[in-house]
Amino acid sequence: MSIAFVDQAKIYVKAGDGGRGSSSLYRDKINRRGRPDGGDGGNGADIVIRSDRNLLTLLDLKYNQHFRGAHGGHGSSSDKRGRNAESVVICVPVGTTITDTSSGCILRDLNKDEQEVIAARGGKGGKGNNKHNLLGSPGEPGEEKELILDLKLIAEAGVVGFPNVGKSTLISNISGARPEIAAYPFTTKFPVLGVVRRGDKTFVVADIPGLIKGSAEGKGLGDRFLRHIERTKILIHMVDMSGFEGRKPLDDYKTINQELKNYNTAVSKKIQVIAANKMDLEGAKANLKEFKKAVKKKIYPISALKREGLEELIDAVAKKL
Repeated sequence: MSIAFVDQAKIYVKAGDGGRGSSSLYRDKINRRGRPDGGDGGNGADIVIRSDRNLLTLLDLKYNQHFRGAHGGHGSSSDKRGRNAESVVICVPVGTTITDTSSGCILRDLNKDEQEVIAARGGKGGKGNNKHNLLGSPGEPGEEKELILDLKLIAEAGVVGFPNVGKSTLISNISGARPEIAAYPFTTKFPVLGVVRRGDKTFVVADIPGLIKGSAEGKGLGDRFLRHIERTKILIHMVDMSGFEGRKPLDDYKTINQELKNYNTAVSKKIQVIAANKMDLEGAKANLKEFKKAVKKKIYPISALKREGLEELIDAVAKKL
């Protein structure tokens, strides 16, 4: 069963108000005028956002957008303090960034499991008149915010390249991931994570939807998916060496690198492992020879479909990591 991938959501949070402080007077047959004995109000509920490694998408928050904390209990006589309201906890995937829309400030980048942040703080309870007040004071209002949640996947390596160059075939053959594979562009509609095991070591690879010229400006599937390679340590740059789509491999290579640079200079400077795919097709060997003349870097010829050259590629990625 596939799960819809959602990597951005807007939510509205309202922390609980503090409870009202009590205005109470204790009287008995000796003390007719009364002694102030009103207790303080309890604190309102905080809104807490916590990362959870078992979640992979912000889908639930796409449709459940409003969160409200309970109010603190009111103070009462006999110096009894009102009950503090329990925090409301919102769970999100690891890699989620929380931004306050009113200020544009990032509240927290939850890039590890079980990290949390108080997104909206509950109001403090009011003071009771046992604190020498003439009257108990009302509780403070809880914070109210509109938040943007952005998910950037956590992976050591990201596979980038034009649509239909074989990225999904590669990740399905080197990991347990099973992305949709078909002979048409943009089959992959959202990033797919796969765990690669090499001996006693493992690393996570992200299959990024195909990029095209103008992706950094939102063309095609756009820059929505480029952000998922921001956290990766290295990139596996996949090039269709057969030229089957009618493009020259060297042009593809230069275009993707330019899009990475246009999007984010830091991303374009990441270490790249170049995978020359579809070496089983006619014309690939001649194209690789020309490609090597222009690109003076180590290139790994592979056929993801026939699983040829994959071990050497995986070893190279593991070594870089």
